[in-house]
Amino acid sequence: MTETTFFEEASALLGPRGLTRDPELVDAWLTDWRGRFKGKACALASPASAEEVSALVKLCAKHDVPIVPQGGNSGMCGGATPDESGTAVLLSLRRMDAIRAIDADAGQAVCEAGVILQKLHEAVEAGGMRFPLTLGGKGSATIGGLISTNAGGTQVLQHGSMRAQVLGLEAVLADGQIFNAMTALKKDNRGFDLKQLLIGSEGTLGIVTAATLRIVPAIGERRVIWAGMDSLETARALLLKCQHGAGHALEGFEVLAQSTLEDVLRHLPGSRGPLAGKHAWHALIELVAEPGEAGKIDQLAEGMMVSSFESGLIEDATIAANESQAEAFWLLRDSIAPAEREKGPAVQHDISVPVERMPAFVAAAVPRIEQEWPGTEAIAFGHLGDGNVHFHVIAPHGIDPSGWYKTDGKAISAQVYEMVTQWDGSISAEHGIGQLKRDELGRLGNPVALDIMRKVKQALDPQGLLNPGKLVPLAQGGATP
Repeated sequence: MTETTFFEEASALLGPRGLTRDPELVDAWLTDWRGRFKGKACALASPASAEEVSALVKLCAKHDVPIVPQGGNSGMCGGATPDESGTAVLLSLRRMDAIRAIDADAGQAVCEAGVILQKLHEAVEAGGMRFPLTLGGKGSATIGGLISTNAGGTQVLQHGSMRAQVLGLEAVLADGQIFNAMTALKKDNRGFDLKQLLIGSEGTLGIVTAATLRIVPAIGERRVIWAGMDSLETARALLLKCQHGAGHALEGFEVLAQSTLEDVLRHLPGSRGPLAGKHAWHALIELVAEPGEAGKIDQLAEGMMVSSFESGLIEDATIAANESQAEAFWLLRDSIAPAEREKGPAVQHDISVPVERMPAFVAAAVPRIEQEWPGTEAIAFGHLGDGNVHFHVIAPHGIDPSGWYKTDGKAISAQVYEMVTQWDGSISAEHGIGQLKRDELGRLGNPVALDIMRKVKQALDPQGLLNPGKLVPLAQGGATP
């Protein structure tokens, strides 16, 4: 590119609010949330509309400038961090934060990509509805980022991942065209569902600028239960019992080990464990009901717990006495990641295997990793009902982080992913691939599927300017797709 010409044209297009090269303003967005990746960028662009995104993308194509889209920068796999070349424009969607419409009767909310998840929750709830996807990073994660990574969270058990919440989509393609499929249709059989191709593509095929999202009636009543048990296998049996007994009322079922709970309690000042004693595993269970059904859900929650205790599935349990205590239970779950970060460097694996095999996988993987890599601590927690746990391996105490990540950490991840593949699972259940897992996907992924991905990338982004180096593995021989 002719650098001076590009920046002159980009500045004229976006204005002082929309383009900056000030290192102090740009640098804050060049490191991923976990601190694993740090890149460089030639500028930070902050367009205010899909039309400005379109014009900028056309300008970048003209001057051969790579583009790295970024939402809340809360991703787990370095998917929104540029490389170290400094040639890419970091494209922030954070200025595009309008909630355009909320239609309770239609069960739809229309919003722009930069809307923060928590802001959407609050806006929808004010109208007696809710957006049925939440996660620990709801205060920073944006709708565009959640769509681009097909995020999951703690309500997938009942409502599905982000893919299931997207009814319509608007995105800017690599040539600057605006793809508009915002109208939500119950039935539409006009060929490929192109919005589904863009969901989960991590900005490599197009830049999400707005979406029509599914919203559902607000919860009338909920009961949050904390239960302790002797094993993850028992937790799986408890899950089945809850599914059979509660049906659609069961909205969440999260698991964590005793050691993980203790880490969280140390991390949160003034916190306390929900149960008096210690238990090998804990389950956080949420039941919901329509307004006016408090008696019904109380009977359901209490009956399930009594029955589970009598059948030996739980050793102890408590039902949150009020909303404050329910939120306190969920805070313990949502604080696992920051609590773990305090312990030191770790390699994190967001994995899935067939739901019924997850307890056996964890039972096999934890001792194997800890035995083959002395001094490490392997932990598993998360969404048991989805067949998805976060399998993290914490480095030995006092280790040099940068050196460990490049050597033992890298080898540990390779071994975990090989085990997951052998168990017919996925190396990425909900966080995406980014740059963290791209090479592993190329090594372990299905060759036919990888070939299709590369062909789609080449067809939609022939210059390779959209989020280069992310998601799509290099072709054999090292050619960039």
